[in-house]
Amino acid sequence: MSNLSPSSVEKHQATLRAHGLTKVYHTGEIEVQALRGVDLELFPREMVVLLGPSGSGKSTLLNILGGLDTATSGEVMFQDHALSQLDEGGLTRYRREHVGFVFQFYNLIPSLTALENVTLVTEIARDPMKASEALEMVGLKDRMTHFPAQLSGGEQQRVAIARAIAKRPDILLCDEPTGALDSQTGILVLEAIERIHADLGTTTALITHNAVIADIADRVLIFGDGRVAEQRRNEHKRPAAELSW
Repeated sequence: MSNLSPSSVEKHQATLRAHGLTKVYHTGEIEVQALRGVDLELFPREMVVLLGPSGSGKSTLLNILGGLDTATSGEVMFQDHALSQLDEGGLTRYRREHVGFVFQFYNLIPSLTALENVTLVTEIARDPMKASEALEMVGLKDRMTHFPAQLSGGEQQRVAIARAIAKRPDILLCDEPTGALDSQTGILVLEAIERIHADLGTTTALITHNAVIADIADRVLIFGDGRVAEQRRNEHKRPAAELSW
């Protein structure tokens, strides 16, 4: 998949397409259906918010779209490539070359500085930006030599965003990136995601249970009971700086 690039995709073609996705987990004799036939498309340069309560299937969907998990049935296409046809090595290349992940918890290495945490990714990426450039993009120019313990929660999350985007991914997948933060700090993190989305043109999908955050999206997918229950387009997006919760 290393020969793929955003420039090879027509603007009207979806970056990611999912069709009929189901996911069933088995715990002993108990069967849990996390996804129940999900269809969706994510387009180039689009910001999509997946909104719904805990347990509605949002994180399961994001993990499958990002190649961290596989569906029980259904299909995911990245550009012209079916993820279901990739072996573990192929999925690893897909994640490494095309997908950036931001999770609720930052997963930084405590013994490394912010710069060193981001540099780890740039050393294995195909066409990375400089780690320092990624940190500047999220507003941490003056905090690069600090260790995670010396950074606030919001700063640590912004390091995690810088780490995710340093590889110049086609897709940025954010799972509750403000979930562990207060409103003021969460808005700073959303502003960083907005800036990345605008500057790099990355297709961005953001999971949240916070309905206010949906206002920053081009499109909102509302999840319930493992399905997309509703979707709508925001005719008038609001910048993160105008939000409060």
